[in-house]
Amino acid sequence: MTDIQRLSVHDRSAALRWDEFVMSCPAATFFHRVGWQKIMRDVFHHDTYFLFAQSGGSIEGVLPLAHVKSLLFGNSLVSLPFAVYGGVAAVNADAATALEDEARRIAGQLGVDHLELRHVDARHADWPLQDLYVTFRKPILPDEEANMLAIPRKQRAMVRKGMKNGLRSDIDANVDRFFALYADNVHRHGTPALSKRYFQALRDQFGPDCDVLTVSAPDGRALSSVMSFYFRGEVLPYYAGDDESARELAANDFKYWELMRRSCARGLKTFDYGRSKQGTGSYAFKKNWGFEPQPLHYEYCLYKRDTVPQNNPANSKYKLLIEAWRRMPIGVANWLGPFVVRNLG
Repeated sequence: MTDIQRLSVHDRSAALRWDEFVMSCPAATFFHRVGWQKIMRDVFHHDTYFLFAQSGGSIEGVLPLAHVKSLLFGNSLVSLPFAVYGGVAAVNADAATALEDEARRIAGQLGVDHLELRHVDARHADWPLQDLYVTFRKPILPDEEANMLAIPRKQRAMVRKGMKNGLRSDIDANVDRFFALYADNVHRHGTPALSKRYFQALRDQFGPDCDVLTVSAPDGRALSSVMSFYFRGEVLPYYAGDDESARELAANDFKYWELMRRSCARGLKTFDYGRSKQGTGSYAFKKNWGFEPQPLHYEYCLYKRDTVPQNNPANSKYKLLIEAWRRMPIGVANWLGPFVVRNLG
């Protein structure tokens, strides 16, 4: 019989068992790792419901959930905020069903507007779907030159332009240069920045499975930076930031090439370019690198609303807020941003 348990933040033994399962479960992702529980609670102050299904003392499935309650953006139970993938990871249908049933029970108990499960593959044909997002994944070839030649000609020329400009890449010891570029970048786009504390917490929590690569000009000036996650032979460039001069110097293309090149040297097998909204610049950029979009299935169980929420910059109702945010002094934006974005997820 399948038994559902809620992981306690103080139960280190169960936490170790959770991560052992995640590392072996084909359906699990980096965002199912138990370390996200501490991130959700300590950085964002969200209550967490990290559920695991077990039978005969063995874990057969996990479902990490966080409760996000906001006057501005609504009341939801999500797997998982700030993650591109989430939802149920299980080795059999009974465990998966039991976990979802418990999630729905908790959602009802909390009185949320909706339950959101960020699945890669579809599970519920009758649940409303957020079809805005796609992901981009591609194998890393075992030979460096083969990876270079696999990049379409136009983008390959941009990588070589970065090389000719004398750009260099380094793995940073801290998040300082990354955060400066990231915060400036999102401010230019009119969206709030996550806190520097969050990025440092990711480094502290995930250790060697989270690093920062920064591209510099010949004079040492930081141009472009990316924070990446590593999971079971995959590299996931996840957060990034660029200086305004990065495009002219081809620093952005060079950055991703350097990450791919280093990943090839490490023997990694998959380059996960991550989530993009359809019709955006980042979507086109990844397509131009030869990656094909794969749909994501963000499935919703609605309780107190009739439609899937659209809490993203593509929503026209946020247009004036985005313009106002762009005009805000960056120091004020960096202070205020974490209070806003913690409720977006």
